[in-house]
Amino acid sequence: MEQEYKSRRKFPGWLKMLIAVILTAAILAGGFCLLMGRSGLALVEGWLLSRYAFVDTGADLTEAADSALSGLVSGLGDRWSYYMDEEGYLATVERRANNYVGVGITVTYEREEGLWVKAVTRDGPAEEAGIVAGDIIIAVDGTSLAGEARYEATDLIQGEEGTTVELTLLGADGTERTVTCTRRTLRNPSALGTLLEGNIGYVQISNFYSGAADSLREEVERLTEEGAESLIFDVRSNPGGYTSELTAMLDYLLPEGPIFTEKPRWGKEKVTRSDAACVDLPMVAIVNADSYSAAELFAAQLRESAGVPIVGELTSGKGYYQLTYMLSNGGGIGLSAGKYCTGSGHSLIGEGIIPDVELTLSQTEDNQLQAAIYLLLP
Repeated sequence: MEQEYKSRRKFPGWLKMLIAVILTAAILAGGFCLLMGRSGLALVEGWLLSRYAFVDTGADLTEAADSALSGLVSGLGDRWSYYMDEEGYLATVERRANNYVGVGITVTYEREEGLWVKAVTRDGPAEEAGIVAGDIIIAVDGTSLAGEARYEATDLIQGEEGTTVELTLLGADGTERTVTCTRRTLRNPSALGTLLEGNIGYVQISNFYSGAADSLREEVERLTEEGAESLIFDVRSNPGGYTSELTAMLDYLLPEGPIFTEKPRWGKEKVTRSDAACVDLPMVAIVNADSYSAAELFAAQLRESAGVPIVGELTSGKGYYQLTYMLSNGGGIGLSAGKYCTGSGHSLIGEGIIPDVELTLSQTEDNQLQAAIYLLLP
């Protein structure tokens, strides 16, 4: 009887580890290829070739990447999606926070002598220094702003928080004076209210970014305390903002019921409802062709929930919401990630808001505001 022996080959430990690493890398590479697809891999290949094969080693690949990312988003064919480079992304984050470092003035370039102060932020450095609407800033730290120099003036006024700036002013009575303002972080109020004749409270809403709901509530409560018996909400040229601010504003103003419907690409449809507490006053909303996103939904929901009439022009018809993603290069991509509708589920995509009183803005007067006032008169 013969006994058969089978020998086993023994591999060294380092070889086993190398094989494991190669197999793991192959699996990951295969998964990466499946995830990226041919087009995604081509983008990576294009970058690598530009980085290591292009003859001009001094080429600005950062700018090239920005252009490629911008082209990628543009190629989606969605007018609402966008790409921002690092500078643009940081500026957008700051703007949406509704905070800025400054002295608290809104200016125009209408006067040759310098910057004409159109508005002064309540409780800001400019107001504390005695600057009022109608003043003309004719010099900053001794530098004249006359003529073309006024277009560079905002750069001179801006600066780091805690630093000071000296402003020379020409008052409405023709007298000159010089004041010193200390720059600080200010909240840009999203809502500004004025009590008009007939006890009509007029509230201009500039955006729906951070703090917008609190800003609206403060203005409405102030106006009602001053005697407002009706309200006009002006969302003309309003770019929209956050749905969280929109729904908080609608919840504050409207009676119980559905006020917002969200239909994301991933996940279930969500309906936001208002509670019973509301502002029980007659209202009118004013819109125009540049009322976008949350601004449209705001006016549309006021009409749907409370029968609020709308004055102005056909709106943009934006019915998608965007999510903004920060990228590793410091920039960001905003992509349409879902649809939003009124509480009843009505979409504004492609149709916008048709006002109850459709009226083109006059070149000589604010006839849209006058029409809104007329609707509230007894």
